[in-house]
Amino acid sequence: MPDDTARGEPALKLEQVTLSLTSDAGLVNILRGIDLAVDGGEAMGVVGPSGSGKTSMLMVMAGLERATSGRVHAAGRDLTDLGEDDLARFRRDHIGIVFQNFHLVPTMTALENAALAVEFAGRADAFDRARAMLGAVGLGHRLGHYPSQLSGGEQQRVALARAFVTEPTVLLADEPTGNLDGATGEAVMDLLFDMRARLGTTLVLVTHEPEVAARCGRVIHLADGVIESDERRADAGAPAP
Repeated sequence: MPDDTARGEPALKLEQVTLSLTSDAGLVNILRGIDLAVDGGEAMGVVGPSGSGKTSMLMVMAGLERATSGRVHAAGRDLTDLGEDDLARFRRDHIGIVFQNFHLVPTMTALENAALAVEFAGRADAFDRARAMLGAVGLGHRLGHYPSQLSGGEQQRVALARAFVTEPTVLLADEPTGNLDGATGEAVMDLLFDMRARLGTTLVLVTHEPEVAARCGRVIHLADGVIESDERRADAGAPAP
């Protein structure tokens, strides 16, 4: 599968993307004409009030939610007209996703959870890769533990290992520290940024924490489904003091 990001194409590109959903109150316009390009290897934070469309924009980028209108490009592919099976394969090969609520399979061990994506890709080395990635996030001693036997911080580290094990072109992170205490959340973010930098992964990070967003080289502010501001930062990357 071609990856045009190697030829200078944006890793992500939204063109006049709208998203409207029907609720009990009628039609709700969630995204209202988003134009956005994210360069390969860029780290972009997304902030804004609750209900501004942050998570919805991430879901559209991942192909988990279909835009009502406009076009969505990711890792050199136009996702707009892909069928569900093609979208699933595309996510498996190119997109890593980290959620606030971990979304680990409760009946699988840490190792089995981390190996899922590479297993689906049919790779014979799925468990070797997962074992190495869990070691990289400091969980080499917890391979056989189930999610219920892990702390919140450990579960999110398993989720990070699962997201990075395929070396994705793009990582989409939705409030990854939202269910963690301050110290644990900071440790998880240190791991996320370190692994992203080592792999050259493009990052889109939704967060309500300004100090977390400030670690990105670019921060956009969403309000009422539109991009209200777009700021590039020269001092990004380091942990907040």
